[in-house]
Amino acid sequence: MTEILLFHHALGQTPGFMEFADRWRAAGHTVHTPDLYDGTTFGSVDEGVAHARSIGFDEIARRGTAAAEGLSADLVYAGFSLGAMSAQSLTQTRPGARGALIMEGAAPTATFDSPWPTGTPVQFHAMADDDWADVPVMQQLVQEIDTAELFLYPGSGHLFADRSSKDYDEQAAALLLTRTLEFLGRLD
Repeated sequence: MTEILLFHHALGQTPGFMEFADRWRAAGHTVHTPDLYDGTTFGSVDEGVAHARSIGFDEIARRGTAAAEGLSADLVYAGFSLGAMSAQSLTQTRPGARGALIMEGAAPTATFDSPWPTGTPVQFHAMADDDWADVPVMQQLVQEIDTAELFLYPGSGHLFADRSSKDYDEQAAALLLTRTLEFLGRLD
């Protein structure tokens, strides 16, 4: 099975985030879920982003990179929202990435001073009208990366796969889980 390094969103390691990771584990995958917030969680994206700003996005990135140390290079990097940045950065800058699952956020490849690694598959997932996810950037990345897939779900909820979030959407979350498990299955 696949080994995954999964980064949490701006709310931290909420019960819904951990439940999603457990669903990948139940399918037989090894899932590492580093806590970039040292146990703190938040009730809204605005609060979580304010906390991330107080820590500093460079520090969040450093913590994400540190979480990969000691792990195999043959990883799938995955992240929700804020965590998507660490997942994308490591995929682009740490040699050996097996694939990436970027959910609810993305950045232009130039952000990380390294091109997307040739042949490395990636899926992007977001709700079509989610202002936080930066869907136009995802659409541009799909044009740029020949191994990329983009899945847009109807709606505007940001953390739609997290059962503990006010944005939770059961149907979209179930479809996201199915699509990501299929993706992971292709990498075995």
